[in-house]
Amino acid sequence: MSIDDVVLNFSPSSLVILNIVLAVIILGIALEVRPADFRTVARNPAAILLGIGAQYVLLPAVTVGIALALQVPASIALGMILVACCPPGGISNVLTHRAHGDVALSASMTAVSNLVAIIVMPLNVAFWAALSPSTNSLMRDFSLDRGGMLVQVLLIIGLPFALGMPLARRYPALTDRLRPWVQRIGLIALLAFIVAGTASNLEPLKEHLGTIFLVVALHDAVALAVGYWAAAAVRLDEASRRAVTFEVGARNTGLGLGLTLTFFSGLGGMAMVAAWWGIWDILAGLALAAWWRRRDARKAAASQEAAL
Repeated sequence: MSIDDVVLNFSPSSLVILNIVLAVIILGIALEVRPADFRTVARNPAAILLGIGAQYVLLPAVTVGIALALQVPASIALGMILVACCPPGGISNVLTHRAHGDVALSASMTAVSNLVAIIVMPLNVAFWAALSPSTNSLMRDFSLDRGGMLVQVLLIIGLPFALGMPLARRYPALTDRLRPWVQRIGLIALLAFIVAGTASNLEPLKEHLGTIFLVVALHDAVALAVGYWAAAAVRLDEASRRAVTFEVGARNTGLGLGLTLTFFSGLGGMAMVAAWWGIWDILAGLALAAWWRRRDARKAAASQEAAL
């Protein structure tokens, strides 16, 4: 069976659970936002604008090119575009910290990019999907409700920010204790949802898992490279380059999965790209962060030896 004909089955109650989980994940990001993050934006607007441009313009454009070059099935291509249009996930801040990157810049970009996504994401998905005949045809088949998508993104992103930011500002000590638990619970719940959903729909997907794995691995590597080299092109320092790398490379694909199940009837290729991205970008990000840390340690050791 063509993956474009595979539809994943999820009950309405499971979709409600997924949306709650996604809102919890965004709440974890919102609880981390401080007024200083927006002062960082004011002090370094060029880096923030670069990151947003790389996420919402450069990465989707490159994604369309990859999908056309690889001639992947339409549902996989549309899943790649949807993922590329998602805002960054909270894991980007963790990866930036582990990679000795600029965490303040990362946190600022995460906050701003998620707020921008409320308006930009529904328009972005429709725009980039229309550039390819196959994905444009799928979009017509499902008659994307942009207004409905805007409302859902607003509820999943906007509402947690509206609750989390004032809470963090008024009760900083409390939110500092709560935030790690909120973030862990949200991430674990999302991974559990992905694993359970994949297991319950495994039979029609088995023959396509290899393709999904290879496409996601390539797409994620390209996303990380787009972030790093876009930052390098404007001569940001190394710590900032690493922050931009993970802001572009670590997408909130749980949001993409939720939108796929709601507005695209659980289309198999889209759902599997979003689901596997949610796992793979963590693994790839941790590997890249570990490589950077080892490289920094080797450089530091070499400098010490040279000084002796």
